[in-house]
Amino acid sequence: MSRVRVGVFGLLGSGNLGNDGSLEAVLHYLRAEHPDAIVDALCGGPEIVTARYGIPATRLHWNRGEYATASRVGALASKGVGKLVDIARTAAWVRRHDVVIVPGMGVLEATLPLRPWGFPYSLFLLCASGRLFGTKVALVSVGAAKIRVPATRALVRWSARLAAYRSYRDTQSRDAMRAMGVNTARDAVYPDLAFALPTPGATPDVGTVCVGVMDFHGGNDDRARADEIHRRYVDGTTRFVRALVEDGRRVRLLTGDDCDVTVVGAILDAVDSPLVTAAEPASLADLMKETAAADTVVATRYHNLICALKSGTPTLALTYAAKSDALMERMGLGTYCHPAREVDADRLLEQFRDLEKRSADLRRTLTGRNQDATRQLADQFTALTAAVFPTTGRTHHHAPRGNR
Repeated sequence: MSRVRVGVFGLLGSGNLGNDGSLEAVLHYLRAEHPDAIVDALCGGPEIVTARYGIPATRLHWNRGEYATASRVGALASKGVGKLVDIARTAAWVRRHDVVIVPGMGVLEATLPLRPWGFPYSLFLLCASGRLFGTKVALVSVGAAKIRVPATRALVRWSARLAAYRSYRDTQSRDAMRAMGVNTARDAVYPDLAFALPTPGATPDVGTVCVGVMDFHGGNDDRARADEIHRRYVDGTTRFVRALVEDGRRVRLLTGDDCDVTVVGAILDAVDSPLVTAAEPASLADLMKETAAADTVVATRYHNLICALKSGTPTLALTYAAKSDALMERMGLGTYCHPAREVDADRLLEQFRDLEKRSADLRRTLTGRNQDATRQLADQFTALTAAVFPTTGRTHHHAPRGNR
């Protein structure tokens, strides 16, 4: 019996802890349910993925400067050549697999600045190659949102259409894909994959507040006022942290991506106090330990919110996209949202104090919602196995096939 070859695909190992947490959840599933599968990755940071998770990994892009800003002719030409080379590289990698899993992440959205020839193009190459060679591509608990830029919208729509399996991390993601022309009648909604990760046990440190920050400049439609949005976000968050310190509270600053350290530095410089410290999380597990040890959490980045909610800690969200509002609503804390684009420190403090008054009730609510999420993700993994894994263990013959 041939061993099933499984690939995982995405911006993994690139500094985003949420993306890597989604990968980790899928690897737990594969090792439990498909222990004989041969697993490797096509990803943004192959060295990190191999070192951290013990699987072979290949660089997603031929051009190593793919995400660097290019202005010189040589750099632009290299990017152009890279797009052509990546067609053959992606196709060859996909052809070697029976199944490719895209683990979570917001791969069908553009809520943060995104160019069509970046990741949307890579995802399209993956899904088109899967359809061509008979490799089943599964988009598992992914995020989606309506996209205005025509080229990006077309690439995302065709990627979804060409995938063999689709599920979403919230109802609005499924609705967005339906609105963009994808038939979602057979697509299911499950919680984010990070809810399948183990929850660390910790005793809350009375009085400690975790503040998760983000190098936030708005979304794809906010490019013209990105600097203004960033300044307002940092200023408002800094004022909030300063107010907590003036009340004698200990504040622990959290990040979720490598780029967030600049915001941490700005707050530490502005609020010079031993009560403010910064964590250096290397994984979602580290983030969960931090949030589990806090009395309360105020956070921006989506997976910082997930870590806080999964650890059962009362959480206030600085929301920058509808996905954050949907997550908070799902977990029973929908009233504790504040717009990241217009942080009002005084209003934020009012919401925070109300959150702390209801802390005991909210912890009980989160316990129940987390149990529900765990059960739903177990159902998803069962459905995924049935949908895309060979029932006999035979590998495909890489023959082209028509539309399904």
